[in-house]
Amino acid sequence: MRVVVQSLLSLTLSTSLLLPAVAWAEPNQTSPQTTQATTATPPPQANPPVAAQKPSIIPAVAGAHANQTQAQTQENKPLTAEQIAKEKASQEANVKALVKDQATRLQQLEKANLEALSQNQELQLKNDNLGVQVQVLQSEQSAQMFLYGAATIAVGVLLGFLIASYIYTKRRRQW
Repeated sequence: MRVVVQSLLSLTLSTSLLLPAVAWAEPNQTSPQTTQATTATPPPQANPPVAAQKPSIIPAVAGAHANQTQAQTQENKPLTAEQIAKEKASQEANVKALVKDQATRLQQLEKANLEALSQNQELQLKNDNLGVQVQVLQSEQSAQMFLYGAATIAVGVLLGFLIASYIYTKRRRQW
């Protein structure tokens, strides 16, 4: 159980540490259309196709669109060393929080496991006690059946003697 938890924890840590490194290794490439749009105005088209025409922006969505364009421009700017350090610190804090969370979950699981093991031992003891009680009751029942059989035989022999003596005395009187 510990090996599984440790391997999952190391896998989580390694993937969380590798993902930011991969993201930093990729250069910020902007598409030629965006650089062309920002540096110069595009040439006007004579008759734009119907599918290429953009619908007008709804005023309620305009604020969200502005936020998206600001986020895109911030993503396109190269990050400073201070920003990278802040992001790395926040990611390390997230990793530490995850490790702490996993540690508390591991402790809870170990505690629950110990409780389950103690309950299992108690139930096994109860099961053994009940098995002994069943054997005792079965032996008592067989002893009781033996006594019933002996009593039945004794009553049968006694009745046999009584009936035989009655018949014998009755024959003697007739002579």
